[in-house]
Amino acid sequence: MDTLSYKTLSLSANSIEKEWVVIDATDQVLGRLCSVVAKILRGKNKANYTPNLDCGSNVIIINAEKVKMSNDKMNTREYLRYTGYPGGQRAFTPADLMEKSFKKTVHAGRHPLYIKVVKGMLPKTKLGAAQLRNLYVYNGSEHPHGNVNPTVIDINKVK
Repeated sequence: MDTLSYKTLSLSANSIEKEWVVIDATDQVLGRLCSVVAKILRGKNKANYTPNLDCGSNVIIINAEKVKMSNDKMNTREYLRYTGYPGGQRAFTPADLMEKSFKKTVHAGRHPLYIKVVKGMLPKTKLGAAQLRNLYVYNGSEHPHGNVNPTVIDINKVK
């Protein structure tokens, strides 16, 4: 048996081909949807996955306001944030973040709830921050990325 033929092939930075993917969040469970999105952002669904490079796809999530959570987690689940000052612990629910996503002060494509959930599923490094910038989330079915010809993925078929 020739052991030299079993070499692992790794991508280089200039051989990466990024693609654009559209995912519809209508009637999807938030955590399950975001775990698949995190996998696509990292590139783990591709055969040429390289852990130290940003080889994932750009993901566009549409109909973000139609996502659901089991039981009453939309109103009872709490996320915590700390400002760094005494008495500066802030708590907010997913419903609060959904309301915030409809305000004009939130940048287009930066949905606070999805960013919070997907960020927890990515590496806590500069690479994870770069991969999170490839996520675009919109409340309606319209998105401004039509010129890149994204492919539509059925999230129930992705493994």
